[in-house]
Amino acid sequence: MSHQITRVRHELRRRNLTVNRKEQVTPNMLRIWLGGDDLAGFTSLGADDHVKVFVPGAGEKAEMRDYTPRRYDEAAGELAIDFAIHDAGPATAWAIESAPGDTLEIGGPRGSMVVPTDFDWFLLIGDETALPAIGRRLEELPAGLKVITLAAVTGPEEEQAFDTAADHTAIWVHRPAARAADPEALLEPLRALDLPEGDGFVWIAAEADVVRGVRRHVLEDRGHPLPWSKASGYWIKGKADSTEKFES
Repeated sequence: MSHQITRVRHELRRRNLTVNRKEQVTPNMLRIWLGGDDLAGFTSLGADDHVKVFVPGAGEKAEMRDYTPRRYDEAAGELAIDFAIHDAGPATAWAIESAPGDTLEIGGPRGSMVVPTDFDWFLLIGDETALPAIGRRLEELPAGLKVITLAAVTGPEEEQAFDTAADHTAIWVHRPAARAADPEALLEPLRALDLPEGDGFVWIAAEADVVRGVRRHVLEDRGHPLPWSKASGYWIKGKADSTEKFES
């Protein structure tokens, strides 16, 4: 099979939205449900799309951070964004302090990477910052498709339950937040994992050094085809508002 992965560009637009409600998914994951007339026409075709969230910064200038559109309910006119609240950044602070009726400006998504579901299996690997995209992917996969998730969190209280029709196997790794940039936390269980037969798509997102180590194992040690993978450093230890892309 060709497994045609497509990239779609969207009209870039800012939207001024209102907080409808808040939901504590786990002790350290907060879901904000946003609504408003500006949501009309919102489009997000990829499970790991990102929008720019604009929150108050120092002085007059707003701070921008990238977040996954966790769930968009067009009929209800609501968009959910999950905030991992273990850090102390401006977007996290806004999420914690926000209340229904508060406003939030978002921009995007600029584009989507659309991965077809004609693969035999999916492997989704990540840390807390990847869970919104992992959860969305699981909810959107068709019934019976094999999918394995390998996720590192600080403890059992941070494990999430996902509603999916896919044939899902969840592997949770518990490690302290201090080890969030240590690739071994995910590499150890990954080395022991037997992958299904057939063609698979591997998706990886975590701290950049973690992604680098995990990606190397998948592509070099496992010999997985590069075009059937995507890896993103969602954050870089010691650098605020920093990401790293792995294209080749």
